[in-house]
Amino acid sequence: MPDDDAPTTPRHRVRVFVDFWNYTLSMRQADREFLTDWSALGPVLARAAGQCIAAQSPTQYQGLNFYGSYDPNSARDRSLRRWATTVVDRFPGVSVSIVPRQRKRSPPQCPACQEAVPLCPSCGADMRGTEEKGVDIRIATDMIRLAWVDNYDTAVLLSSDKDFIPLVEFLETRGIKVLHAAFPPQVLLGTFFH
Repeated sequence: MPDDDAPTTPRHRVRVFVDFWNYTLSMRQADREFLTDWSALGPVLARAAGQCIAAQSPTQYQGLNFYGSYDPNSARDRSLRRWATTVVDRFPGVSVSIVPRQRKRSPPQCPACQEAVPLCPSCGADMRGTEEKGVDIRIATDMIRLAWVDNYDTAVLLSSDKDFIPLVEFLETRGIKVLHAAFPPQVLLGTFFH
């Protein structure tokens, strides 16, 4: 018969949030040949977070949320989307959110005269690139939503985007710790990320 008064060992729950492009581009600058093991990344970061925050409590990996974008007009990006949704999304505890990038409304401007350059002077192609829309807000919404339903005690945020500082400040007022993970390690976000 279980003893209801027996002490229980508190578990420390960690969820990892990854801004795919922010992370990938940072890694490419550090080491062009580095390949991420997406099946291991979440558990490894969760264990490291547990050692930083609650070394005496067992760490419970709550999952990894993967956020990215792709250009629907690019065969290479469509391949990236297929990989994310058919490979990465099948790893235990991983949830993938990948959205199409949007065509920019305005073309680039000449830095000297500020004249818009809508078409390439050499080949005539559209000079407007694409831009990521909605990824940061998805990350923020999921971090708040999952904190609201008491899914995690500590978040590991793998992004160098300073736009997340207000989110981190808010979560910390609710007792949620947020660890900033950047590769290579760097101090970008001041004291807001522990």
